[in-house]
Amino acid sequence: MLWNTLLLALRAIRRNLMRSILTTLGIVIGIAAVITLVTLGNGATQSVTEQIASMGSSQLIVMPGQRFGPGGSDGAPNFKIADIEAVRAQITTVAGVAPTVSKAATVVHQTRNWLTVIVGSNGDYFKVGNWALDSGRIFNDAEERAGKAVCVIGETIRNHLFGRENPVGSEIRIKNFSCEVIGLLKSKGQAAMGQDQDDVVLMPLRTVQRRLSGTQDINRFMVSVQQGASMDTVKEQLVSLMRERRKISENEESDFRVMDTRQIAETLTATTKILTALLAAVAAVSLLVGGIGIMNIMLVSVTERTREIGIRLAIGALENEVLLQFLIEAVVLSAFGGLLGIVLATGASMGLASLMQVPYMFDTNINLLSLFFSACIGVIFGYFPARRAAALNPIDALRYE
Repeated sequence: MLWNTLLLALRAIRRNLMRSILTTLGIVIGIAAVITLVTLGNGATQSVTEQIASMGSSQLIVMPGQRFGPGGSDGAPNFKIADIEAVRAQITTVAGVAPTVSKAATVVHQTRNWLTVIVGSNGDYFKVGNWALDSGRIFNDAEERAGKAVCVIGETIRNHLFGRENPVGSEIRIKNFSCEVIGLLKSKGQAAMGQDQDDVVLMPLRTVQRRLSGTQDINRFMVSVQQGASMDTVKEQLVSLMRERRKISENEESDFRVMDTRQIAETLTATTKILTALLAAVAAVSLLVGGIGIMNIMLVSVTERTREIGIRLAIGALENEVLLQFLIEAVVLSAFGGLLGIVLATGASMGLASLMQVPYMFDTNINLLSLFFSACIGVIFGYFPARRAAALNPIDALRYE
């Protein structure tokens, strides 16, 4: 009986094929929108996780002031090299400490120039920041102590100043001095906050302090933790040591902040997940519109086929059989719309993921859930028209013109 009912439902749909296709458009668009947004959201979350990981795992960043963004230091004093030495000497589970001083400057090579960020640090910067070399070498201890004019550049600097040439061994000019390029960093791409990580020139800390900043201050420093050590413990020790060195009493608020890359990753991924869920919920509203469209067309179908229903009831068809036929029609329409939506979403997701430069991540669960949900819409919005068809009086139905 079920098979015969399904065949009758498919025959009725085929009789008005164009109307049936137009009826499913609401479901197609709704399902496609939900799946596409969830897929892109998952890809964005994965991209953020990878970008945070590229900054360096098990990393703590210490900066003056309590607020983020421009003016975040609130006039709090910068750090000194003695603070860096104290961290390295007193916190035994620290794997590396990298002080940094940053200055914006224009770098020049022959007729090309580029405005970038000059970062002064030590050899630990490459380990703490998870940097790898594409060619050349990093500056050594002797060059750091002497403040030699040597530098390691990022891929963006290479592209703007050297094109595809190997820059190692060449010289670039920064303000009024020349600097030998001794290394080229492997590309990291865009960071989680949107900045280009490859747009950087790395130099020995003392070189930048002497030639660019003119002070012995350190803007911030990064700390990497030994494998197996507790990040939370190191963070507590770091806060305690800095409060002691900066002479902050117990009832005073710290004039510096310590950021944990794990917390940054968790915060950003949680934010992207919330936004993904919110956008998917908004897109799901179109499914409601699609369901109403199916109910509307099924009511029209019941009106058009009143005599057919009357004949079926008169020759012995049961009310449940009529109800099931119209219910199956509604479910087939919505399920077909769901399948078309999945196909459309797959193509749209792949295209948009490539355009947005985020990984395409096929989510089996959301695709199956969407198909199931589209079938449920057919049941929910098809029940009332099916119930109306089954409740027709055969005599009245046969008299209907």
